[in-house]
Amino acid sequence: MSVVFVAASKLPTPFAEFTMHGFLDEKTGKEHVALTLGEIDDGEPVLGRLHSECLTGDALFSLRCDCGAQLEAALRAIAEEGRGVLLYLRQEGRGIGLLNKIRAYSLQDGGADTVEANEQLGFAADMRDYSICQPMLDHLGVHSLQLMTNNPRKVKAMQGFGVEIARRVSLQVGENPYNKLYLATKAGKLGHLLGVEHQAEHFGKVEKES
Repeated sequence: MSVVFVAASKLPTPFAEFTMHGFLDEKTGKEHVALTLGEIDDGEPVLGRLHSECLTGDALFSLRCDCGAQLEAALRAIAEEGRGVLLYLRQEGRGIGLLNKIRAYSLQDGGADTVEANEQLGFAADMRDYSICQPMLDHLGVHSLQLMTNNPRKVKAMQGFGVEIARRVSLQVGENPYNKLYLATKAGKLGHLLGVEHQAEHFGKVEKES
């Protein structure tokens, strides 16, 4: 695997003081980050999030998506748990890059949904590669996750790479008038689980809440 650890440092945030671990994918040249809190290498399931970079949502406060709200909610949840990991993956626009994402936004301004826009540009609906997560988690000593996601494809992908998913934890935040079609498309075309009946799914190790 081409993903290698580079360095680690402290990262104080409004939520907690995390440890930031930097990784380099030597194959693509992309730099990825893991934020960790507490003891996560004890073999117990770790509260975690695989968060794909979204400059517009994470840094520019865009209301076209729910990404920034999900990032903040995930970090807050890890801080409240006192233990967890967030992988920040440089896969902007579901893997198509920032400039192509802006092109896709332009098509959406003309009436396309998020899947149609990617396809009109010649891309698949989702081009992210989750294989980069395995070496990052291996380095951190994490082999079992309580994964914060609404995307069952992430669960399946990580299980395929040998990472145990003890449960899926719903992360439904950030809905607003500007992203209702975006969220509906994620549910209808990409299979995201966005409903109260999907608040949590357990896979054997973690006891279900009462």
